[in-house]
Amino acid sequence: MSFLESQVYIIIFSALFLGGVMSTFVISMVFIHRQRQAQNRQKLDQVKSEHEKTLLDIENEIQQETLTLIGRELHDNIGQLLSLAKLNFGSIRPEKQAEGRDILGQAIQEVRGLSKQLNLDWVESLSINEFIGQQLERIQNTGFCETTLDADFELVDLPKDQKLVLIRVIQESLNNAIKHASPNKILIRMHDSGKGKQIWIKDDGKGFDSSQKSNGSGMINLKKRMETIGGEFELTSTVGNGTEITLTLPN
Repeated sequence: MSFLESQVYIIIFSALFLGGVMSTFVISMVFIHRQRQAQNRQKLDQVKSEHEKTLLDIENEIQQETLTLIGRELHDNIGQLLSLAKLNFGSIRPEKQAEGRDILGQAIQEVRGLSKQLNLDWVESLSINEFIGQQLERIQNTGFCETTLDADFELVDLPKDQKLVLIRVIQESLNNAIKHASPNKILIRMHDSGKGKQIWIKDDGKGFDSSQKSNGSGMINLKKRMETIGGEFELTSTVGNGTEITLTLPN
């Protein structure tokens, strides 16, 4: 075999070898890409599943709180109205019977109002501003503390998932202030910051050291719930200086 023929064979062999290496590399890259695609689809399915579970949990919690409220209203409010109406109807005096009819009419209106809360239709029709206003008014009417709502914008036409999460997170933030902070005042401010639209919840209660790791999972759950809708949850608090919670809404 001549030198030239040897060189030709070497070139052919090298080309075949490099072609094999390149083919192996391409096949490997295709395999890795498909594997990553499968992993990404699996992660997306997991995120979607967790998101749906979070929304279902929130719906169940809100439904349970609604039923508890209805039970309390039936016992404390409507029950008293019906008892009072019964006493007036037991009188032979016409003015007392007329008063009894008025009280009965009031009880009927209360029952109609409560019936609307047996499902989550009110979530669709109520804006976040209206919901916050109702929550703060309810707190103030109990005489527990003073409340204020300061809103620079109106949150309307939110997707149901975002609205459910915001409702639950706001509820829990207010409940925590009532249970643990003993505040004289609760302020909720809705404003548009450099980071986007935010809901700022502040109380002037006893506060706590937020730099210390909490044993409870409440705040972690609120943070995760905001993350499910692309939002953020931030909390700062110091002993004796109250607590501030900032909810940053998704764009």
